[in-house]
Amino acid sequence: MKRDEDDLDPSHPDNPGRRRLLGGIAAAGAGLALGGRDALALADDDPQARLTRALRTQVRNIVVIYAENRSFNNLYGNFPGVQHPLSEVAAEHYTQLDRDGRTPLPQLPKIWGGLVPRIQDVAGKRYNITQAQIDGLANRPFPILDTEGKPLPLGVITRDLWHRFYQNQMQINAGRNNQFVAWANSGALVMGYYPDTAQDLRLWSIARQYTLCDNFFMGAFGGSWLNHIFLISGQAPYWPQALHGPASKLLSVVEGEDPTGIRLKLATSSPASALDGPPRFFKDGALTADGYAVNTMAAPYQPSHVRPAPGGDPALADPSDVKVLPAQHYATIGDRLTAKGVDWAWYSGAWQYALDHEGTGPVPDFQYHHQPFNYFANYAPGTEARRRHLRDGGVGDDPSTNRFLADVDAGRLPAVAFYKPQSSLNMHAGYADVASGDQHISNIIEHIRNGPQWKQTVVIVTHDENGGWWDHVSPPVGDRWGPGSRIPALVISPLARKGHVDHTFYDTNSILRLIGRVHDLEPLDGVAARDRAFASRGQAGPGDLSAALDLG
Repeated sequence: MKRDEDDLDPSHPDNPGRRRLLGGIAAAGAGLALGGRDALALADDDPQARLTRALRTQVRNIVVIYAENRSFNNLYGNFPGVQHPLSEVAAEHYTQLDRDGRTPLPQLPKIWGGLVPRIQDVAGKRYNITQAQIDGLANRPFPILDTEGKPLPLGVITRDLWHRFYQNQMQINAGRNNQFVAWANSGALVMGYYPDTAQDLRLWSIARQYTLCDNFFMGAFGGSWLNHIFLISGQAPYWPQALHGPASKLLSVVEGEDPTGIRLKLATSSPASALDGPPRFFKDGALTADGYAVNTMAAPYQPSHVRPAPGGDPALADPSDVKVLPAQHYATIGDRLTAKGVDWAWYSGAWQYALDHEGTGPVPDFQYHHQPFNYFANYAPGTEARRRHLRDGGVGDDPSTNRFLADVDAGRLPAVAFYKPQSSLNMHAGYADVASGDQHISNIIEHIRNGPQWKQTVVIVTHDENGGWWDHVSPPVGDRWGPGSRIPALVISPLARKGHVDHTFYDTNSILRLIGRVHDLEPLDGVAARDRAFASRGQAGPGDLSAALDLG
């Protein structure tokens, strides 16, 4: 991302340079790219070498639970012990500017499309909150309330928000976080937060028992699909043939001549002010102007958004469809684990259901773009890697239907397990509510805590990205791809610090760093590249979550 940290007030607590100085000691040793090989080569009395040995001795299972689309502020902004509580943010750090980048909005726009655009019955009450019913909100963060002024229940599904690659960078606005409203399609909603999560969110209570990370950022700018790819690989997919072939229609158009620019070119019909409606862009595509895939594309293998070609291979998505990303060939964390002989699996909610109902139309609760390994040639249909490592998570909250839970209860989890809940249980605005996902994930955690593998297990619960919701803490300046906005992350384990808030700088790929350190893996190219970007500025890269653990 191209921006100058000097543009921010150096005394501002959210200035990334200042914050990294404060957190640098904690992050320094943990910032090694993936591998612990270098750490073990240090003298026996080196604390990082001792930590690496402790990790490898005490951690036997790492479980990653990947929820959806919530910023830190949206759910945990006033959690006790956070470094920069939402309630203490000064006006100069939350006031939103209009699209000219200079003018403070006199008020927030309407919530375009309405807060609750379709009728829902929750706990005996009917909800349908239209665009006309909420107006004149002050230019500041606001609690999400119903029309009676009461907190909107977590069981109500709100409208969705934009969460895309270029928009996220334009909203962050060089670390100022003051154009979230300007470059949103949901008006005021980006500034909303849930006011009663301390009482209503089960995960809040779990965070009080273990460690909440309040300086954890999404690995890549933008949306769910790219951040799933980053979770397993740390880098963006590339499609060089798209520059001159039929897929060129997917190339985004940015301002200026530099294809790596971060500002989309506006359409001439775009409203000048955020008060007058969502922005319109000349061309906001799935690809960057130079051919990197950054917004959702279809998987090349079934199950996929795109059906097989007529008369073609039924295991493939139609390769002539420009929405289908060609299979990628660079390394993933799965490849690194396999090369080391470490067992692992990605459990997808409703995966088997999707396989069993290929070609029959939309599949309830399975989301094709949330299975990132299905975009890589090493996991193509028919491969042993696919059969062994891409597993069904099942459905629901019962081990009889949820196969991930069944493996938890039976003590069958591999050394590294990723769990992606089905869509209705992942907390994504627009089609899922917060309460259902909160209940589901809390249930998963309870099963793990009561399971036979708990004593040496580290559970990481995080969200793939911010879902377009505003956050006031500035993402550190990394590389072209991220980090993006701040998101929640919990570290839950008998080895975790108890009742702790960890201020260490992390991003999504800190999970890869922890896995790599525990299992002595060769660094992934994308993770190493991010380290180099920070090192080029004399700064430590993201930590590896070891600061959240108490290994004695």
